[in-house]
Amino acid sequence: MSEDKKIEQLFRIWYRPLCLYALHYLEDLDEAEDLVQDVFCTLWQKSGGDAEPTGGKAYLYTCVRNRCLDLLRSPSRKNRPRSLEGLGVDESLALTEYDDSDLRDSSLEEARMWMEISRLPRRCRRILLMGKVQGKKYSEIAREMGISENTVRNQMAKALKTVREGVKKAVLFLFSL
Repeated sequence: MSEDKKIEQLFRIWYRPLCLYALHYLEDLDEAEDLVQDVFCTLWQKSGGDAEPTGGKAYLYTCVRNRCLDLLRSPSRKNRPRSLEGLGVDESLALTEYDDSDLRDSSLEEARMWMEISRLPRRCRRILLMGKVQGKKYSEIAREMGISENTVRNQMAKALKTVREGVKKAVLFLFSL
């Protein structure tokens, strides 16, 4: 497999989890996406020639974390994220020794969950998002979509089961890498 294909495969697997991970630090989706894209561009540039791209999960998360911390330290950054302000420890300690293993795990699960949600059939996905994200009651969803409340209930159960099973399988697979 060519170096470009290996990096493309890493990108496809880890882009969403890394963006969610960076988002926990930066609290700005555009910044998080730009930063992760920059990490992959750097990886691609460094992998030129015959060199095997260094790209294990730990390496990618470390690169993203370090870039986030560099960005947070930069004088050009106007607003500090709330997530680091409330740690109650010395600022330099918070930026260098913060244990983020839980963030890694949750970003991976969250990315996988959204991937599974995006794979649901359109109507099923809409019902799930209306109920769980928008907080609408089954009766409101039924009225708005012109379907029965029982259909909403069945579609919601189907969506939740599918997402749970998909996330569980993916997490088991990815942690076995």
